[in-house]
Amino acid sequence: MVKQLPSAVVARRPERIDPRVLDAAVGGREGDAYRVGPGDRLLVAVYGHPELSITGYAGTSFNAVDGLRVDNDGTIQFPLIGSVKVSGKTTEDLRVFLQERLAVYVKDPNVTVQVVFTGSIRYYLLGQFSAPGLKESDRPMRLLEALSLGGSVVLERASLRSAYVAREGKRLPIDFRSLILDGDLRQNIKMRPGDIILVPDKSSEQAFVFGGVSGGTSVPFVNGRLTLLQALAQAGFSYRDRARGRFASTRIIRSAGATGELFTVDAEMILDGEAGPFELEPGDVVFVPPTALTSWNEAIQQLLPTLQTVSSLLTPFVQIKYLSE
Repeated sequence: MVKQLPSAVVARRPERIDPRVLDAAVGGREGDAYRVGPGDRLLVAVYGHPELSITGYAGTSFNAVDGLRVDNDGTIQFPLIGSVKVSGKTTEDLRVFLQERLAVYVKDPNVTVQVVFTGSIRYYLLGQFSAPGLKESDRPMRLLEALSLGGSVVLERASLRSAYVAREGKRLPIDFRSLILDGDLRQNIKMRPGDIILVPDKSSEQAFVFGGVSGGTSVPFVNGRLTLLQALAQAGFSYRDRARGRFASTRIIRSAGATGELFTVDAEMILDGEAGPFELEPGDVVFVPPTALTSWNEAIQQLLPTLQTVSSLLTPFVQIKYLSE
């Protein structure tokens, strides 16, 4: 009979990103108005003044169905006013703006604005899709719909734990495993034009180990697996570190989307054969403290300087929770 070894986990506690911080990062509330962007086509009508109404030019005649295309710099040319910056404005914003500007030339102008073609809605699907690339849409989408533009996710090669949505240079804390495998629609966020969806290959999966001689390093997973002792060995830890009692309060930050867990693991027990191996997950942050710690707050304070240096490689949860909040 095989003896079941106990767990080396001394303590664990759940963590999550503050909802207000999460909302600021992800945004996309229900009912948010559409914002005009480059490539869109607009119809602008000024009641009682057909000479000021804007339609698009198609061939040798004007075609009201086509509308006027918003230039790449986000502007349109409007009679009397000239160049008008429309990118980022809602149709109501633009209507009020044009009425105020036209009031200089026209008495009590009554303006209507309509988006007739949404050419600015583009998403970039990169990585393990059957049909990756730049995708255009005729309407705003949620994440699941946007994923479908790439055909299908190649699950046998995809690292869902490492997948992310990038918006304006920042990664959003989305749990792709929960969304795709468990149908967790809380992860089905509203997309914005220009969003990037990256689903990397499993070969890129890694954990991060800090506290060693080099300060910190990344350790790759092999065939989807990596144990704590394997990671410590590859990071350069030795029996000298063990002799100093550094392994007894090893700290691990694990995250998925906007939630995380903080583990305190006694790696000494694993080394002595008194506990079973501790399996790491992609994106885990492992910290072997230089001295005994009394709290997680103390551990985070010791970790922060090193985390800052590799912030772009860390999970969105760690970036937002410990480097932004």
